[in-house]
Amino acid sequence: MRVVLTGGGTGGHIYPAASIGRQLKREDPDTELLYIGSSTGLESRIVPKLGIPFETIEISGFKRKLSLDNVRTVIRFLRAVRRSRALLRGFRPDVVVGTGGYVCGPVVYAAARLGIPTLIHEQNVDPGMANAFLSRYADTIAVSFPESKARFRRGRRIVHTGNPCATNVLHADKAKGYASLGIPEGSRIVLVVGGSRGARALNEVIPDIAGAVGRLDGVWLVAVTGDVHYEQTKERLNRLPAELSRRLRVVPYLDNMPEVLAASSLIISRAGASMIAEITALGVPSILVPSPNVTHNHQEANARSLADAGAAVMILERELAGQKLAGTIARIMGDEAVRRAMSEAAKSLAMPDSAERITAELRTLAAPKRGC
Repeated sequence: MRVVLTGGGTGGHIYPAASIGRQLKREDPDTELLYIGSSTGLESRIVPKLGIPFETIEISGFKRKLSLDNVRTVIRFLRAVRRSRALLRGFRPDVVVGTGGYVCGPVVYAAARLGIPTLIHEQNVDPGMANAFLSRYADTIAVSFPESKARFRRGRRIVHTGNPCATNVLHADKAKGYASLGIPEGSRIVLVVGGSRGARALNEVIPDIAGAVGRLDGVWLVAVTGDVHYEQTKERLNRLPAELSRRLRVVPYLDNMPEVLAASSLIISRAGASMIAEITALGVPSILVPSPNVTHNHQEANARSLADAGAAVMILERELAGQKLAGTIARIMGDEAVRRAMSEAAKSLAMPDSAERITAELRTLAAPKRGC
């Protein structure tokens, strides 16, 4: 089967697409993939490292207010559709998958116009602008949350599949996660990660929690700061006494995030949909600090669903303080019964076969091929 993947802008769109590609390759190593993204988006850095052939189109998002920029965006969209049609005709895919972000708009739209079967995947409860637009053209809409079904137009095929990142992380080798960080295998890791671009609010409290974690027996702190915040965070951590920073690892980015997640005993993060899927699939206790700067405040809803189930502790960003977070870490890491209960609660929310559900839909769409 030949499959085009598209989606970009943030890791929340890119990693689900990559997870679908990995699952297709697991099921059939002869599967041929092509990823279409933007040359300026995060996908241009991530996807080539995954070994997936990568092509680009140029596109930008619409402003929410009327402006001359939106006129230029329409022109860029039409050009991107023409470029997408050329790429699709050259590759001749059996099916096209879009996972959100502005870049997938012209690709999925062009595929629909060429008669190529299409599937879009929505990670959050409330659809993003790209998927809301594409829902009228896609053959199948896959959703991570059952509540999302009501947010799309009736008359389309809508299936609850979960987030494919859940399946991908279950195949991760935790031993490689330990080795990549130079941490003894079997150690307990507290992982702090603010998403693909980092989170200033989390980075600002890392020095406070580093001291607290340094006092816990056999516990390591791994902080993933994001490129923008790395140097400043590293400088602040260098001021810590050596005895409190001996079990500390600080990196700007991780190419092997699934392996490190699998090795972690506690995860402190934002509450993006892909991270939620990975946390629940692995059954790892978490402390979630939802971003207040996302559309419809969907991260708070994500975090609350885990907190209400007993799988996570939610701390709103306006209430985040180093001492409070350090105390919460100590309470969870210092009580095995608490950690076990949170782990079981997280697993109860998981959909570990999400990627398989999506690839099954793709195979149904691709047979028989409608061609281009």
